[in-house]
Amino acid sequence: MSARPLVLVVSPGDETYRGYCLEQVAAAYDVVLLTGTEPSWEKPFIVGHAVVDLSDPAALLAGGRVLAERHDLTGVITWDEWNLVPTAVLARALGLPSPSVEVMRACRNKATARTLFARHGVPSASSMKARTLLEAGLATMTLGYPAVLKPAAFAASIGVIRVDPPEELPAAFAFASQGASRSREDTTVLVEEYLDGPEFSVECVTHRGETTAVAITRKHLGPAPYFDETGHTVDANDPLLAQVAPAATAAVKALGITDGVQHVELRLVNGRPRLIEVNARIGGDMIGHLVHLATGIDLPRAAADLACGRTPDLTPTRAGAAGIRMLYPDTSGTLTERNINQPFAAHTPWLRQVQWIREIGDQLVLPPDGDLYVARAGFYIVTGRTTAEVTERLDTAADEITVTTQADR
Repeated sequence: MSARPLVLVVSPGDETYRGYCLEQVAAAYDVVLLTGTEPSWEKPFIVGHAVVDLSDPAALLAGGRVLAERHDLTGVITWDEWNLVPTAVLARALGLPSPSVEVMRACRNKATARTLFARHGVPSASSMKARTLLEAGLATMTLGYPAVLKPAAFAASIGVIRVDPPEELPAAFAFASQGASRSREDTTVLVEEYLDGPEFSVECVTHRGETTAVAITRKHLGPAPYFDETGHTVDANDPLLAQVAPAATAAVKALGITDGVQHVELRLVNGRPRLIEVNARIGGDMIGHLVHLATGIDLPRAAADLACGRTPDLTPTRAGAAGIRMLYPDTSGTLTERNINQPFAAHTPWLRQVQWIREIGDQLVLPPDGDLYVARAGFYIVTGRTTAEVTERLDTAADEITVTTQADR
């Protein structure tokens, strides 16, 4: 029998974007999975599993109870946005450490979060709910233009769109409503004031009510009016962290989070932070991996520690920078070519990873018809000493990578 504590991971995600999370947790813990499909790539990192319909909260709860009967669980975690609330329900049922179900629901619902931000004096965007186009129009009369429309309870920037002239509102409301309809929790659309300024996220770790901002991520977005994220950079010595950390930690406190890892999104408007949302899990798009490359801080390990009632080690062991850039085609169509200059890749140690996620012959569809799940061909990651060096290296590598599509007739 292993002497290591045993943690239950709910919905490990796909190997491409979340494989590093499972691998880093498994380095310190024995892991059992509650998953929607029979494990494949996960097998080297787990000691047991159960397959359930993760979209069915009752089935997820029942599957978790079965695993708890078979194994002596110390904690339960997820880094899957869609399963934050069911995982909290499961932890409560099993008597394991976890943020409360109510707190997770508040994090999942942007309207609820906005209300709590306002109540606790956290600077955020003015926001109004809209179930119909008429209500959206009335909201813009109060909030003004430009405005942002988004699903109240979804993620990955799906259904998020900026509206400038009023005549664009009907199409924008239809776009946001389509995204909102995919939510299992709230199909309402939010109409918000547009926060005009650069976008960041603060990667936070909260233990017993005390939040530590461990890194800041500079975000890069695709062309307006959409908010698709095209890349991120993390610098261990970024001076902006000290400037935005107080707002991020205040937002975490306003939501009532006492333990866990948070990915807090905000914008700087006239040099002052304004909150967008708090995601109560490790950031997507490999951000946790970038934090590890730049600082040495292990966010997946920290999440497991907190889930097991332990104090996480947040001591930086590196002082560098790292960046990721998503590979999008110029136009929608059939992917006909995807490659990287192999001699360049073989002799470039700072090019840490090139990952293709679509195959030749696949359809790549850009917004508004597509989202990040069908628009990206892949991504690549580089490291360096500073943000400036990482940005230069991202640009250098871009010249060595080809993504070509042929428009469908």
